[in-house]
Amino acid sequence: MRLGNKQDVTTTATPAIVMLGGGTDIDEAFRYLCEKANGGDLLVLRARGNDEYNPYINGFCKLNSVATLVIKDRKAALDPATADIIRHAEAIFIGGGDQSRYINFWQGTPVQEAINADIAAGKPIGGTSAGLAVLGQFAYGAMKDKPDDKDLGSKETLADPYFERVTVVRDFLHVPHLEDTITDSHFAKRDRMGRTLVFLARIAQDGWSKDPRDVAIDEKSGLLVDADGKGTVVGAGRGVYFLRLTHPPEVCKAGTPLTLTGISTYHVPAGGHFDLPTWKGDGGESYVLSVQNGTVNSTAPNGEIY
Repeated sequence: MRLGNKQDVTTTATPAIVMLGGGTDIDEAFRYLCEKANGGDLLVLRARGNDEYNPYINGFCKLNSVATLVIKDRKAALDPATADIIRHAEAIFIGGGDQSRYINFWQGTPVQEAINADIAAGKPIGGTSAGLAVLGQFAYGAMKDKPDDKDLGSKETLADPYFERVTVVRDFLHVPHLEDTITDSHFAKRDRMGRTLVFLARIAQDGWSKDPRDVAIDEKSGLLVDADGKGTVVGAGRGVYFLRLTHPPEVCKAGTPLTLTGISTYHVPAGGHFDLPTWKGDGGESYVLSVQNGTVNSTAPNGEIY
């Protein structure tokens, strides 16, 4: 499933991150990823589906080739030939679907090693929806034994942060500037603020990070991050939300609604910017969120959380 030159080329790619919230793909984001690949080979990774991205990307990108690799099970991920294909790409893009398949099928395999080797070599990496969800140091793993299970909602997680489906994993990928960070997609569209706050609370409560952060992206929105960690928001959606805990949760235990205060929040619409290393932005609005006994409150006008 490859369009373009069948012979591999080697180019010097530029580090970058393309983070898309799902829904309609954003042409500008793929042009940016192609530019960073510097005429090399772009590889789309999926756990199921087809090569529909190939003609879409190839239509406006000047690359040696565009290909899709569907790694549908753990057996395929353990095949050294699969990892070899990944190592020869100049840019990687992880498609949407169900991130539990990526975690279950690829973690602890040559595929995971190859993706991280590409990232360490300075090759650009991107993802949409489930592909975005696995880019951070932390990720919502979804139900490990039930791929395609129903969407995890905010109401059930806020009521019990240790509800069995709150499965957070760590260190699947090692993307610069996304340390101590969890990423979420379809954010405002699917009302995921509550569950994201629970993820942050769990990361802190379980001792995984003293400074947990979240980059939460709405549908039809994206964040394009340069090598220095400076990002630009693009797309027609509601933009990107940057959240950070200022202290550990007050109450985060099994069977008890969450209480968590002082969550620094910065919402950036299209055209705005955010610097991940300094955690500061421009062109957006800042406000503070809190959770009292499972209910989310906001200092934004009219108490809006999005």
